[in-house]
Amino acid sequence: MDRCVVLVDAGYLLGAAASLLAGEPGRSRIAVDHPVLIGALRERAEEETGLPLLRIYWFDAAIDRRPVPEHRRLRVLPRVTVRLGALTRAEGRWVQKGVDAAMHAELSELARNHACADVVLVTGDGDLLPGVASAKEHGVAVHLWALEAADGDFNQSEELVGEADERRVLDRAWIERWARPRETGHEPVAAVAPVAVLPAPPRPRAVVVPAAVAAPGGRPAPLRVIPTPKDLAGRAPVPVPAPPAAVLGGPVLRWSSDRGWPERADAPTAADALPTLDRLTTAAQRWADREEDITIVGGDPQEVGQVFARRWLDRLAPVDRPALLWTDHPRIPHRLDGELLRYAARFGLLAHKEDQIDEQDRYAIREGFWKELAARIPDTRQPQGVLEDS
Repeated sequence: MDRCVVLVDAGYLLGAAASLLAGEPGRSRIAVDHPVLIGALRERAEEETGLPLLRIYWFDAAIDRRPVPEHRRLRVLPRVTVRLGALTRAEGRWVQKGVDAAMHAELSELARNHACADVVLVTGDGDLLPGVASAKEHGVAVHLWALEAADGDFNQSEELVGEADERRVLDRAWIERWARPRETGHEPVAAVAPVAVLPAPPRPRAVVVPAAVAAPGGRPAPLRVIPTPKDLAGRAPVPVPAPPAAVLGGPVLRWSSDRGWPERADAPTAADALPTLDRLTTAAQRWADREEDITIVGGDPQEVGQVFARRWLDRLAPVDRPALLWTDHPRIPHRLDGELLRYAARFGLLAHKEDQIDEQDRYAIREGFWKELAARIPDTRQPQGVLEDS
């Protein structure tokens, strides 16, 4: 058949892209536009082989082989087939099982059935060497694509490179068409133990908090930055004309990674009585939410927090009740925060992170929640004070 097929090792493709663009191989460090990526793969394959595309096979791993939203979005795109291996724990780290075997089997089957004339492999794993040799024996031309390495060296098996008929390196400009580093809005921080004390930042920054600031013309200024516990740690409270009920900041702010809220000695506040999203969601809305997660939501941590907050606020009544949360800012009520993090886990943010969401991603998720909440507050409740550099 005079057609070409593309086999993609997603772990290699996204890991190499993250290394180049974000400086580390964690795929959660980049935001990927999957339709653009698939279009770029198809365009490049048809151009280099001179043949029409039959199909793109996307090989990846997932816990219990259950697809995450990324996989669901990919498998509904034209000419894309998703094949999943297992993601398991071994010696304290995540490893994928069955991906190489699935790629080898698909490559051999395509060649044996003469389903295509050319195969494009986007991988670096030398375990595919027998499959490449078998495909060549059946008259299939094998094109091996690499992604530009962050250190300028090879990021593929030399034996695999030597066996391929054609080899190309996809450069940074091509990768930047469909991927970009995630913008977290704050400096990276290391994961901390539960109820860890975060030190004061070495270079404090101006942070907007819920207190009274007038913009030119007498209108309240919009919320520009949502402070994280890292921003607030070590800051002394600044007197304001009308301080909020709960003091935001202090000599030390304790933050619990597991429970997701600062340690507090006082009694639960009115915000703790607000219903969770699950209680406010009907069966029809739950179905629509799932469809939106699959087709629209990209999985960026801050975007995930905003989507969750938008749904919660849209279904919460009466409309002025979200103002209760500002008395506890930046704390999110315990049950609501747990639900928010469980929702975020659906987007693959748990992968390769020791069964928990990375601390930096947690800050970004909660920052997205507060940004959406700030956008819903009437002008009379806009933030009214600024913590200046100390």
